[in-house]
Amino acid sequence: MTENPAVTEDPAAALRRRIDTVRPHTARIWNYWLGGGDYYEVDRVAGDRIRELHPAIGEYARADRLFLGRAVRHLVADAGIRQFLDIGTGLPTADNTHEVAQRLAPDARIVYVDNDPLVLAHARALLTSSPQGRTDHLDEDVRNVESILERAADSLDFKQPVALMLLGVIIFLRDDEDPYGVVRRFMEALPSGSHLVLSHTISGPGLPEVDAAVRFWNEHGTPALTQRTPEAVARFFDGLELLDPGVVSCSRWRPERTPGGGPREVAMYGGVGRKS
Repeated sequence: MTENPAVTEDPAAALRRRIDTVRPHTARIWNYWLGGGDYYEVDRVAGDRIRELHPAIGEYARADRLFLGRAVRHLVADAGIRQFLDIGTGLPTADNTHEVAQRLAPDARIVYVDNDPLVLAHARALLTSSPQGRTDHLDEDVRNVESILERAADSLDFKQPVALMLLGVIIFLRDDEDPYGVVRRFMEALPSGSHLVLSHTISGPGLPEVDAAVRFWNEHGTPALTQRTPEAVARFFDGLELLDPGVVSCSRWRPERTPGGGPREVAMYGGVGRKS
């Protein structure tokens, strides 16, 4: 008697099995704050509680998304970048990296990297490329530097400049996981003319609401966060040419001019650095 051949599980079903709907997840809460619909009740409850502790938290999500857009537009229009390695993608919303880049350069290539199953399920459905360019998605953890680089090489030419996008993801690496070494290993593998775009929630005196929100999150949500000071965030750009205005509140990195004056500062700092 012969056995039936093994049945291959549908990839979408395999991703759904990995989704944890019991504990709130940062990507889904971020989506909730941005006005998306890809979250569960547990995420809404946690997101509302965090907003009670720190009412301005929703501004971080918006400021970080607008920072991404301004940085990508600069890299494409002014620096001539046509390749992006976007790690810690998060759930798709408006003006994702490939959308911003391919509006200006339809031949731009983007590789998204995330290990959250809901993010991956939506990415495969929504993060599609222009006909001239390419958009791919990897199921990987930011800690797996060599594996990410090896797999991304199927879509990106590492002999040409690449923009490494690390928006709100390094915060999930503890100090004992060598976060600076992780970023350095990525940048060492990229050629001259490549850029680092990084954002990170900050800690410091006078930010008790931020500290309270992070404590709540680390007690109830996943993955845990590690806060760092603005000076510690700036260290991720060591050895790179830091573009003006440096490492600042994401809302104040080359903001659009408005009649009402400069944007409000948020405790999410970011910067852009160039590899010589």
